[in-house]
Amino acid sequence: MSVKPFALGNSPLIGQFVCLEPYAEANRTEVQSALDCDLEAWQIFAVSGQGEHFESWWTNIVQHVRTGRWLAFAIRDRVSGKIVGTSSFLNIRPERQTVEIGATFLHPCARAGYANPESKLLMLKYAFARGARRVELLTDLRNVRSQAAISKLGAIREGVIRRDRITWTGHIRDSVLYAVTDLDWPDVQSRLKIRLRNFGGK
Repeated sequence: MSVKPFALGNSPLIGQFVCLEPYAEANRTEVQSALDCDLEAWQIFAVSGQGEHFESWWTNIVQHVRTGRWLAFAIRDRVSGKIVGTSSFLNIRPERQTVEIGATFLHPCARAGYANPESKLLMLKYAFARGARRVELLTDLRNVRSQAAISKLGAIREGVIRRDRITWTGHIRDSVLYAVTDLDWPDVQSRLKIRLRNFGGK
């Protein structure tokens, strides 16, 4: 059986409600504004992009993008026209046909709405269309809200990676691992489309 090639490009992903724009100098200021809030939420992120930490956040991500192992997006709300958050493809591994979705932060005004489900729909659809076999999502064991959101997407919880990493606050983090495989994708896609219909999606 031949193996389908897996490679990600660097183009916008456009949905009905949101547009995912690759990081660029043109949207840098808007990204910074969207992330400069909710200090409490940033406390359980692996890396902070809030306030004085934004410059290192941006610089590190741009450097990762240049290596070809990372692809970062600004999430623009097409209704308001404003950037409301960020999400990325990380650990892009063409040789294994796998990729991780992470470094996701939404401004409080965009939570519990269409931004997260449509962003994930666009990213998952793009990854599987480009040859991915498996898409992983990891979150801090303390981040109950993130775990609930990932489970709601239809991703399968596969376990806890103990003492996985040290966060920017110095906390030794246990990470919860979720995944969507190419076999799961048809059902996950259907569920996400049904959710988006509740917001007037097609």
